[in-house]
Amino acid sequence: MTGFPCIPQVKPGICSVPGFLLAAGSPSGAAPGALPRGQQQLMELEDRETWSKKIDFLLSVIGYAVDLGNVWRFPYICYQNGGGAFLIPYTIMAIFGGIPLFYMELALGQYHRNGCISIWRKICPIFKGIGFAICIIDLYVASYYNTIMAWAFYYLVSSFTTELPWTSCTNAWNTGNCTNYFSKDNVSWTLYSISPAEEFYTRQVLQVHRSNGLDDLGGISWQLTLCLLLIFTIVYFSIWKGVKTSGKVVWVTATFPYIILFILLVRGATLPGAWRGVLYYLKPDWQKLLATEVWVDAAAQIFFSLGPGFGVLLAYASYNKFHNNCYQDALVTSTVNCMTSFVSGFVIFTVLGYMAEMRNEDVSEVAKDTGPSLLFITYAEAIANMPASTFFAIIFFLMLLTLGLDSTFAGLEGVITGVLDEFPHVWSKRRELFVLGLIIICFLGSLATLTFGGAYVVKLFEEYATGPAVLTVVFLEAVAVAWFYGITQFCNDVKEMLGFAPGWYWRVCWVAISPIFLLFVTCSFLSNPPELRLFDYNYPYWTTVLGYCIGTSSVICIPIYMVYRLIVTPGTLKEVSSRLCCFYLTVRKEVISISIILQFF
Repeated sequence: MTGFPCIPQVKPGICSVPGFLLAAGSPSGAAPGALPRGQQQLMELEDRETWSKKIDFLLSVIGYAVDLGNVWRFPYICYQNGGGAFLIPYTIMAIFGGIPLFYMELALGQYHRNGCISIWRKICPIFKGIGFAICIIDLYVASYYNTIMAWAFYYLVSSFTTELPWTSCTNAWNTGNCTNYFSKDNVSWTLYSISPAEEFYTRQVLQVHRSNGLDDLGGISWQLTLCLLLIFTIVYFSIWKGVKTSGKVVWVTATFPYIILFILLVRGATLPGAWRGVLYYLKPDWQKLLATEVWVDAAAQIFFSLGPGFGVLLAYASYNKFHNNCYQDALVTSTVNCMTSFVSGFVIFTVLGYMAEMRNEDVSEVAKDTGPSLLFITYAEAIANMPASTFFAIIFFLMLLTLGLDSTFAGLEGVITGVLDEFPHVWSKRRELFVLGLIIICFLGSLATLTFGGAYVVKLFEEYATGPAVLTVVFLEAVAVAWFYGITQFCNDVKEMLGFAPGWYWRVCWVAISPIFLLFVTCSFLSNPPELRLFDYNYPYWTTVLGYCIGTSSVICIPIYMVYRLIVTPGTLKEVSSRLCCFYLTVRKEVISISIILQFF
């Protein structure tokens, strides 16, 4: 059984609509005596660049999936949602939601050998708007994600000194409320006290005190602008030649963070009070499992950690050899990603326990900072008060840079592969020029985040511009593959590549569980949007509306392209009705197929 009007070959009894039914590798349908689809894919391989080595691909995928969020987001969400008890919903959501979607994208990209836009010509042309939506989302991410790396680069440069600048209250940017409780003098921590690390972050790096909020962002920080310019320069020369060059760069950027994490873990474990942080991190609160928001957070965390829906997995897998074992790759890389998140929690919370010991406070008081503040204030402050603080500061912020660079390589490669595959006659011989133009666009798009109020823009984009939009995109992608293209056809494709078909567990996940998983998270977010607050600034209501408008600006590509496709495709109302009937029959067949599987087991 194959899917609705988008099956890539013509078969008797299957609805055929001009403009919708396309043969794989042929825009006009399969001709009699045409080669099997698997052989066609192998022929396409001859003209497509491939990874130099299998390990290049694995390191690239791991580097993409393991990013800054693994270091700050998972530890915070874990202790906030029941500590060790949170690992139960996290594991369940990974097994039935995250990993199946991760595997699905790798298999799609490897089989069809196309980026996020042109791949829909072979799967279901009416859903091609998904590819354009993905590219817009990736550009939004590039506009704020690299700014966070610019902050890290600023810290790195500032670390090359005998005394780290966020250790004292005698600097030009400090206020009268600055209190250094690590000093040898007896100081009392009051309600109005601010640590030197916090003032360095807010008043020297971000300079948010010079902005009144999103309606008055202030001027552009030239220091951060230079940092971001250097980062984009590194990114350009890492990806301009394709996976042949980026596949070599990740040997450093993907492995270096693990060396540093191990060093920081050993150092943190030897600090006084480290055990308090670990206990707070893992102590289970079983009552939390009864709260719906815990399961929502678990689903969202595993989804955004593995990263389907950004076009990256499709792009990277499209450069694999046709018979590469993407099933094994999916299991290995997703497991490494989840384990990295878990271990990062120990790296963070051993230091938070040390901070609590030094402050003589509970860990809960020390762990109030979330997001980037956890790294740039709390962790930076702890490092500054360790022996050999300069060394640990340098390697820590180098680790943050390499974590971010991998993800930037991947996100931009998703856009590059998508556009070059869609418009090969224009850009296939001009990749370097296209990448340069893309980098310039991303840099210009980041200018708002480089202002004195840029941190407020970063927070807005992080919460609204990507979250609900990418969830919606992957939900539609999962539905299009499982119900329109057809789960049986998709499994046959996997069998052509690997020699074995996915079992009933994967089929049930792709057809029902994973789409429900995505719908559950999306509806939970939309029904209870986050109330944004950063430092002392409460986001006004209009910023929520603005955030939803930014998020909608990418997703709107999907219905617009559908309408466009229906208008330009010749056919009568009867043929349109026939298509809808065909979809109904496809759904019935898929339901019957899954019902038989469930009854058997």
